[in-house]
This record gives sequence, structure tokens and C-alpha cells, in this order.
Amino acid sequence: MTTDKTTTTLDDFISEDLFCLSIGLNPSIPSVKAGYYFANPRNRFWSALNAANLFPEVLDRSIESQRRLHTQYRIGFTDVVKRPSRMGHELNAADFRRDAPLLRDKIERYQPGLLWFHGKIAVTKFFYYAYGLKQGWDWGVCSVSELTMPVLITPNPSPANAAYSVQNITQQYQALTPYLVAD
Repeated sequence: MTTDKTTTTLDDFISEDLFCLSIGLNPSIPSVKAGYYFANPRNRFWSALNAANLFPEVLDRSIESQRRLHTQYRIGFTDVVKRPSRMGHELNAADFRRDAPLLRDKIERYQPGLLWFHGKIAVTKFFYYAYGLKQGWDWGVCSVSELTMPVLITPNPSPANAAYSVQNITQQYQALTPYLVAD
């Protein structure tokens, strides 16, 4: 696991041989306080992940489940921007200019099997500030010529993204199935 202690933020859960790297826009304040991703009780990540039936167990909203996803199921977690905020719109261009190239370096170093972006803002900002790509993105799996691994884009499970139901997010998460290999 890598850690950035230059500011109070959420630690990355990144290591070698990841099947998938989950990438959010930035850490929420409740997640930073709890020490794990998607900690806000109103965030739909954990309920959608469990409803997608990707794992032979129910994973509760906890640091233990976060560690289990990382160590047993080989899913890593990070963000495009490491500065926590209450809402994504509080981020600015300087945040993306600073952090997107750092994420690019992590991706190039660890080479996960799949990049899983939570939301079109996260994927759009990352590819613009890290690679200079300016394009539209569709939900689902796509390839990007600058990368050796596929990219999955699913709706952001944040409670602020009420346009997508838990059922819709769950259906999108099921696209992970071919990328998660049982040990």
C-alpha cells in the first residue's frame, strides 16, 4: 500500500498484481476520517458492489472490507485528486494539474489489469490532465490507445449523483466480472 503523508488524505490501496484499480474523483471527508473508501453511509458503493454478486461474501462498509478487497480480491483504490472535499465541484484545475500526473505514474508503475473510474468527471479530468486527451466517454468498458489495460467507467456512487439508482450502478458493476479472477 502506498501512502502520501504530505497532506491529510485517504491512503491509496495499491500494490503489485492488481486485477483492478478503482479510481474515484477525490476522497470524501467522511472517508478520510474513517480511513477507507466510500465510507459515507449514504454512498451506494458497498450496497451496489454486494448486489452485483461479484464475491462469495457480503462486504460491509468497513476498513476490514476495504483491506479484504485489496488483499484477497486484488482490487486497489485511489483517486484522481487526493485533496478531500465535501463535494467534487470544490476541486479546481490546479488540483487536477498537480495530481493527475501522479496517478498516471502510479498506473504506469503498478500496471493493474483494469482501470475502474467512478464517474465521467473522474475519467474526463484524469485523461485531460494526465494525457492531454479531450474526448467524450461512454459507460462501460473501453480501450484507450495510451494504455495497455482496458478502462471501465461506471456512475459515481456518491449520494450527490442521484440520477443513478443503486440498481443501475449495480448493473454497471457487473461489467467487472471478467476482470476478477478467483484464486
